[in-house]
Amino acid sequence: MTNLELQKTANEVRKGIVTAVHSAKAGHPGGSLSAADMFTYLYFEEMNIDPADPRKEDRDRFVLSKGHTAPGLYSTLANRGYFPVEDLKTLRHLGSYLQGHPCMQETPGVDMSSGSLGQGISAAVGMAVAGKMDQKDYRVYTLLGDGEIQEGQVWEAAMFAGANKLDNLVVIVDNNGLQIDGKVEDVCSVYPIDKKFEAFNFHVINIDAHNFDEIRAAMKEAKETKGMPTAIIMKSVKGKGVSFMEDKAGWHGKAPNDEEYAIAMADLEKIGEELAKGGMA
Repeated sequence: MTNLELQKTANEVRKGIVTAVHSAKAGHPGGSLSAADMFTYLYFEEMNIDPADPRKEDRDRFVLSKGHTAPGLYSTLANRGYFPVEDLKTLRHLGSYLQGHPCMQETPGVDMSSGSLGQGISAAVGMAVAGKMDQKDYRVYTLLGDGEIQEGQVWEAAMFAGANKLDNLVVIVDNNGLQIDGKVEDVCSVYPIDKKFEAFNFHVINIDAHNFDEIRAAMKEAKETKGMPTAIIMKSVKGKGVSFMEDKAGWHGKAPNDEEYAIAMADLEKIGEELAKGGMA
């Protein structure tokens, strides 16, 4: 896909996020929106996957370690064809297969159920080890929040991955700088993130989370890196695309009301119109 096509798709993913969280009257829009471009690149460009065969043995794996941003993953999967986009409106509803955290038994395209923060990267490391043991060439990707890496389990997993030279593993950190209680640097600073992963024998790449050229280059570099896992630290804007949500910690885990929903969708519609003009140029 071209960058313009990816931008258009990511904008549709953002519409799905806002719609799902509004319908649920609960959820986590901020970190879902900040990661929407990376979700889009992974599922529409990077990973070897097939929506018609979600469990195919040689597929690449993705683990959403920051599981509360399930609306972002669900919207991406829906737009990729794993299930109807209309079903996003059932988020967190009783009986829906789209609950607050992803469930691999219930949701097509989900490779690992998400639990407490910090656990996902451990599962991803296990998948990468299994790939090496079975001599398979699939790759494993996992997305973490910058607040999440305050968890000690993250660094146990990183230590193991580095020590075992898991070059089939890509750890992505969504560094939007905010967590539920405020700025990450004020709550419990995780900086410098890149130097920490380097200390655990990772190849580290710093990128702009909203620049598809940089995302593409980082993924190419990760594939070419041998003998060590890769960590992509992406600087992002929490709530990206929705004017009143951008860079606001209060939108970590809050649903928009009807009026806010209308404003958010108008923001995204405007972005879509601008991208359409770019497509005609």
